[in-house]
Amino acid sequence: MNSPDDRPLEDNSPVRPEARATTPNDGWNSLAEQFARDYLKDRRSERRWRLFYRFCWLALFVAIVWGIYAQRNHVAAPAGPHTALIEVRGEIDSGSEASAENLVAALKSAFEENEAKAIVMRINSPGGSPVQAGIVNDEILRLKALHPKKVYAVVEDTCASGAYYIAVAADEIYADKASIVGSIGVLMDGFGFVGTMEKLGVERRLLTAGDNKGMLDPFSPQSEKQNAYAQAMIDQVHQQFIAVVKQGRGKRLKETPETFSGLFWNGQQAVEIGLVDHLGNLDYVAREVVQAENVIDYTNKENVVERLAKRFGASIGVGAVTALKGSATLR
Repeated sequence: MNSPDDRPLEDNSPVRPEARATTPNDGWNSLAEQFARDYLKDRRSERRWRLFYRFCWLALFVAIVWGIYAQRNHVAAPAGPHTALIEVRGEIDSGSEASAENLVAALKSAFEENEAKAIVMRINSPGGSPVQAGIVNDEILRLKALHPKKVYAVVEDTCASGAYYIAVAADEIYADKASIVGSIGVLMDGFGFVGTMEKLGVERRLLTAGDNKGMLDPFSPQSEKQNAYAQAMIDQVHQQFIAVVKQGRGKRLKETPETFSGLFWNGQQAVEIGLVDHLGNLDYVAREVVQAENVIDYTNKENVVERLAKRFGASIGVGAVTALKGSATLR
C-alpha cells in the first residue's frame, strides 16, 4: 500500500507560451498581421504627405496671386513735391522688366500724380525690340499732350538703339561724359550651318506650304530674293527709327553721314553732335533742373513672387517667342 507521500504530484503550473505547440498557420497569420499593419501605416504616411504637398501648392498659388495683385496695384506714395523716376534697364523686350507694358504703366502713374513735378527716365540699356520701344515713345508723346509735365532722359552707361528710340521722346537728354549713346540702326542676325552639314553628311529635310515659309532657315541655302526682301524690311524699320529721332531732336540734331549709320559715341561727343543736350546725372537733374530733390521711384519692378510664377510655367511661351528667327532688333 502506498503512502500519501508516494503518490505522484499533479502539475498545475501554467504552460509557458514558448512551450506550446505551434503550427505553420500561426506563422503565416502573424506575418499577414504584420504586413497589414505596415501597409496601413505606409498608407497613412503617404496620405499625410500628399495632403501636405497639396497644401504647399495651394499656399504657393495664393502667394503668387496675392503678390502679383499687390505689385500691380502698388502706387508710390506721394511725399510732397518730388521727381518721378522710371528706370529703363536691360534689354527692351516684352518679357523683360523694360517691357512696354511695365514702362507705360509706370509713366501713366507718374503723369497722373499731382505731386510729381517732372518725370526722369534713367536709362541703361543696349536696346531691343523696335515694337516695344515704339509703343513707349508713342505713349510718352500722348501723355505729354495731356499733362503739363516735362520728361527728362538721364543716360547712365548705355543708351543705344531702341533705348535711344525711347529717349528722344523726352524734352531733354542728359548723359555722363563717358556714356555710350547712339547706334541708330537695325539688325537681323542668325547663323548658317549649310557647310557644316555637308561636311558631316547631314541632309536637311524641310517641308513647307508656301514658297517663303522657310525663309532665313539657318539649315538651308540662302535665297537672294528672300535676303533682298528681309533687307528691304529692316531698311524700312530703319527709316522709321530715323524719322522718330529727327522728330524728337529737331534742330538740336547736327546730322552727318554717320549719324544714322549705327555708329555710337561717348556722352561728350553726343552733346557736340546734338544726340544729347547736356552732361548730368539723376541727382543733378532732380536738384537743379526739376528743383524737386526728393526722388520717388515709380518703376514697375518684377518681384520674387512673379519670378516664381515664371519659373513654374507662367511664361512658358517666352522661349518660343525668343527662338523665333528673323526678328528685327534695334541694337
